[in-house]
Amino acid sequence: MPDTPAAPVILGDEPGSFPRSVLAERHPAIIRQVREAFPYGPEQHRALEALLKSCTEGVIEPLPADAPDRDRWRDWGADTWTGRSWFDVPWLWSESHFYRRLLDAVAYFGSGPWAGIDPFRPFKRAELDAGETDEELAALDALEDLPADERARALLHGSLWGNRADLGFRLSAEGAETQEAVPALVADDSDALWSLLPSSGTGTLCLVADNAGRELVPDLLLIAHLLAEGAVARAVLHVKPYPYYVSDATTADVVDALRRLTSAPGAAAGHGRRLWAAMADGRLTVRAHPFSCAPLPYADMPDDLRAEFAAATLTVVKGDLNYRRLVGDRLWPPTTPFRDVTAYFPGPVAALRTLKSDVITGLDPDTEAALVAAEGRRWRTGGTHALIQVGGGSADVQRQ
Repeated sequence: MPDTPAAPVILGDEPGSFPRSVLAERHPAIIRQVREAFPYGPEQHRALEALLKSCTEGVIEPLPADAPDRDRWRDWGADTWTGRSWFDVPWLWSESHFYRRLLDAVAYFGSGPWAGIDPFRPFKRAELDAGETDEELAALDALEDLPADERARALLHGSLWGNRADLGFRLSAEGAETQEAVPALVADDSDALWSLLPSSGTGTLCLVADNAGRELVPDLLLIAHLLAEGAVARAVLHVKPYPYYVSDATTADVVDALRRLTSAPGAAAGHGRRLWAAMADGRLTVRAHPFSCAPLPYADMPDDLRAEFAAATLTVVKGDLNYRRLVGDRLWPPTTPFRDVTAYFPGPVAALRTLKSDVITGLDPDTEAALVAAEGRRWRTGGTHALIQVGGGSADVQRQ
């Protein structure tokens, strides 16, 4: 991956910047939401208050001595950044560490009654059970009579724009996900994406999920379509091994989404039953690799994960956080070629992302100029623009 002075690592120390607003405003808001969502006891309330003080006024502290992943976080840079202000370390690292410390505060990794209780579950369930989800599932009925390629395009865009359901994003951009008019894509490599799926239908799709709820459902629907139409023989859905970034999908969220589909009327239920059957016979598997919650770019992925992506016909990476990890959380010039910054990836990779942070690559100069003229910097973080980009290793070598 290019590493030049023109692409500095993003920190949270610049007054008025988007990363600083996340650290100074969004994280305290998340702590308050979590504290109010559960009848936690005095111990959790004290720990949440300590985390609030630490992340706004204090420094990064090491994980508890008995933390099951303490050594892993040391490998991920904890010794380097411990004792530093949350605002003075790479933003990707400080954000990820915040969510890991939040789980400590609510005793998620403990041995008591709160062990394994997802602090974000009420927010995820509320979204999954919302009337908007009913409307989106009912709309599937209208797709049934369309030609397969038109249904595929519709489901791809459903998966892309479903990212606007990101719960953490709502805390600092209320209403951005409810724009009436869907903005144009700032980059669209969808033809290249489809070309990477061989006509033989024998390949494997890896889909690296982002959010649960109303985003995970269209991700699953896209997988269901590709399996049903024989575009791929197998799909691997990568989720988080524990709750992360408020709305990121875990295995429990996959189960909730499948149950939501199978209990719905019409075409949605049929898709849900086929996905359930695909999990039973191994055509769809769920993977929760520890690196999915790492505070590092994918360029630093471990060998076993690298081998898995190398063996895939295509890896689809969803969402803003995964995009930051894919290209490196750096202030690239927007016209930096996406293929160049993802050339390290061990196989073909496609990014589906709505824009909610400053990182961007792969724009042509005219598109960048038009966006800046119309919106200043707002287009980077407002969630009103999206992209489909294809890059990574050689498709000719990796295709199965």
